[in-house]
Amino acid sequence: MDRSGRYTVNMIRDVRFIQMGTGTSSGVPIIGCDCKVCRSDDPRDQRLRCGACISFTDATDQERVILIDATPDLRQQALQHQLMRCDSIFFTHNHVDHVFGLDEVRRFNVLMKSPIDVYADQRTFAGLFRAYRHIFEPSRNLDNAFVASLISHLIEPEQAMICFGLRCEPLRLLHGRLPVLGFRLEALDESGQVASEQPGPLPLAYCTDVSAIPPETWPRLTGLKTLVLDMLRYRHHPTHLSLDQALDIADRVAARQTWFIHMTHDVLHSELDPQLPDGISLAYDGLVLSE
Repeated sequence: MDRSGRYTVNMIRDVRFIQMGTGTSSGVPIIGCDCKVCRSDDPRDQRLRCGACISFTDATDQERVILIDATPDLRQQALQHQLMRCDSIFFTHNHVDHVFGLDEVRRFNVLMKSPIDVYADQRTFAGLFRAYRHIFEPSRNLDNAFVASLISHLIEPEQAMICFGLRCEPLRLLHGRLPVLGFRLEALDESGQVASEQPGPLPLAYCTDVSAIPPETWPRLTGLKTLVLDMLRYRHHPTHLSLDQALDIADRVAARQTWFIHMTHDVLHSELDPQLPDGISLAYDGLVLSE
């Protein structure tokens, strides 16, 4: 079913998953650093803050765009990828590098002449309300300011949303001691069931800012065509996966293709990527996964 409760007529098509940023919270290059990665002229080593979008054509022949997180670099990312709309935003968690671009989406309200659906868990919404009171309580603004128009939807793990024929299931992940969300994305068929043949990179699981996967989440990571997974650096980190940990998870999930994201300046693309096993690669800003 779509948001209004009606079944879609046909499966979504023209699916494109765009990794708009692959960097850690500081981005790469990091301010004031002259290491070989920060000085690299390889564009794959230039990493904006970590966020993505999925675009597709729905059953009514309308193009749809869904953001995963709204990074502080969202304006630059939207311009680079010529985004002309934003129908929904899925938030993974409330850290600055994943939410501090929310103010930029007001431009999409103007382009579409409609509000934007925002999906997040209770902890994330609490943080958004604190940071963006001018958006969520516009009546308290002293002037009639130009602010984003949003529709809030509270979500919980394992309770899927249906957005324009795309099934989006929140997945519980751990970011250190902080529970955060990943998302499993897959297309529905004409009867409203998960389609047996999935378009493009679907089914896809997006798992950023991860240090551990709870037992209840593992079954929802089976049968994937694409896994997008946190991999911060070689060394251990208390709230992110190291290279060895990410490789272990990728091997267990056994997606057709795994892409590592959320990388810091310890990772030189041309050095590490050729050493990875078949079916596992480093993502990079602007990576497009499509039909």
